[in-house]
Amino acid sequence: MRLPLFIAALCVATPALSADLIVSFRDGAPKDRFTLTYEGSCASQATQVDIDLGTAPAGLIFDITGAGAGVEVFQPLEWVVGSARTTAVTDGDTIVSLELEPLAPGETLAFTVDIDDTTSSRQITVNGSEMVGATLRADGQEALFDATGTARVALAKCQS
Repeated sequence: MRLPLFIAALCVATPALSADLIVSFRDGAPKDRFTLTYEGSCASQATQVDIDLGTAPAGLIFDITGAGAGVEVFQPLEWVVGSARTTAVTDGDTIVSLELEPLAPGETLAFTVDIDDTTSSRQITVNGSEMVGATLRADGQEALFDATGTARVALAKCQS
């Protein structure tokens, strides 16, 4: 059976739909929070995500124990919404890698941890502007966190 030309063209010309991962940082006491939101119109693929604090000029580090490089208050990494496999984070590390399972459109994940800066006199509080220059990597894409503490990367497109 032959399909009319316009129907055949629709089957071949399936548009790629956008799929973005947005990561936002919010300072909190005693825990800081990273929220990952998937804005896609179809399920994502499994994705490795790296959050690299070491590229921020503020000298940001993960402060997860009381005996390490951080100052005063410390908090280990803890998933509070959903979960993902996470590389081991030691005190003073600047990178955390997350292995995300496929995400549904609109799905949100979140974890808390303590972040300290190593360049100011108020090391125990880190605001969005100190996140400027930290890097988000996913799916071969890279984005820098802005002054609001947010970074957005385009993930591999999915087909409708």
